[in-house]
Amino acid sequence: MSKHRIPVVILAGFLGSGKTTLLNHLLRNSAGARIGVVVNDFGSINVDALSVAGQVDSMISLGNGCLCCAVDTSDMDEMLHRLTRPSAGIDVIVIEASGLAEPQEVIRMVLASDNQRISYGGLVEVVDGVEFEQTLARHPHVELHLRCADLIVLNKSDRLSEPRRDELLARVARITPGTPVVPTAYGRIDPELLFDRSARAERESRVRQLTFDDLRTDDHDHTGGCEHLHSAYQTVTFVSERPMDPRRMMDFLDGGPAGVYRIKGFVDFGEPGARQKYAVHTVGRYLRFRRGRWADGEPRGTRLVVIGAGLDARSLTEELNRCVETGTPSTADDLRMMPVLRYVEA
Repeated sequence: MSKHRIPVVILAGFLGSGKTTLLNHLLRNSAGARIGVVVNDFGSINVDALSVAGQVDSMISLGNGCLCCAVDTSDMDEMLHRLTRPSAGIDVIVIEASGLAEPQEVIRMVLASDNQRISYGGLVEVVDGVEFEQTLARHPHVELHLRCADLIVLNKSDRLSEPRRDELLARVARITPGTPVVPTAYGRIDPELLFDRSARAERESRVRQLTFDDLRTDDHDHTGGCEHLHSAYQTVTFVSERPMDPRRMMDFLDGGPAGVYRIKGFVDFGEPGARQKYAVHTVGRYLRFRRGRWADGEPRGTRLVVIGAGLDARSLTEELNRCVETGTPSTADDLRMMPVLRYVEA
């Protein structure tokens, strides 16, 4: 079995926020990734499932009530088992939670799964920008949902004036400080903010590891007016031939650099006598490392791509440069990697 785990991304949001629209957009613009979908609709007729049927490689639909109300994880495990069969070739799994679901319970179920082929990929909370204040007034527990989120999508922002949008962004920032917020319309977010396309697709297209600019040049959304989908996003690339200091690197990642939606790439911590490299993946506040090994002849070093909005490239690069190891890592410092290891996939 491959050591690579399939990320499970939870897509949540109150009724009518635009979750299914966002999911459909991901399916149409997945850049070669094979997406497995679990649709959790509250009610006996799963209307949401009908809208995505035929657009996904493997889909399991739950129509008998709210997923988070299940007594145990056996049903979830069965679904994840079916989606993670090697023959399915799935690259990412998206669970669209019911608008009445409690996201923290769905997270708990994913984390409690004994499926060794998956890893939790973060919670994306979709917010209806037009109805936000009314929803919050009627359902104050939505604040808790926002605090659980790793990335917040402020949907329908095209229907807001600029002052109103800024006011909502400030309100969300007060509720959940440090959580990245992506303003969008019609659920049009870049799939690269959530997951990478598969290695299979990369080989088929004969290109290097997908970068943000690659996706921008290959974006053809025919739903109308989406040619400039990524115009508000920026990318900063950081490369260092010297190892990174694990403590300083974790301070940088934990600090949540302003405007950053996602960080991906490889980090070299220069462990003495080891050939280990660490793939890093962040979505908003969600952070995970995956251990690997440097191949024979492969140049060691750190290579990161940072995606976000309103990024100060110079300041970001300076912050990362301060994370570079200035001395020689000591074999006697057994604790230097501890801040990193707590985020490493088992």
